Amino acid sequence: MLVATFLLSESKMAELSDSKKSVFIEVQCSNRLAATEDALYVIGGKWTLRIMIAILSGHTRFNDLQRTVKGISARVLSGELKDLEMNGLIKRVVLANQKPVVVEYQRTEYSKTLNDIITALADWGIKHKKKITART
Repeated sequence: MLVATFLLSESKMAELSDSKKSVFIEVQCSNRLAATEDALYVIGGKWTLRIMIAILSGHTRFNDLQRTVKGISARVLSGELKDLEMNGLIKRVVLANQKPVVVEYQRTEYSKTLNDIITALADWGIKHKKKITART
């Protein structure tokens, strides 16, 4: 309830009557929570954002991705790539005209919607690390 109240501006809060406030706040909070849960379902895994950052940085081949994303196994990477493809964030491209056959994982136009999220998370992470390390 506190989170939803924070999301409303003071002028909006003043416009609402007391009886309507709690209903509106609860609905808004529920909608916001549901949308956030949906987003976290897609990008909230341990490896998902790491893989997307690697792909967005130009690493497109399986072995290159596995070397770039430290600690991920081939089996887990394969599963994560399938999930990213299913969610429309990457596309698997088979270059059969080359010998040996080359498989690349390329970003989709839709994946560009993650740029602001990744940038915001990285910026916050830098600030948070500075804040925490400044304590010691």
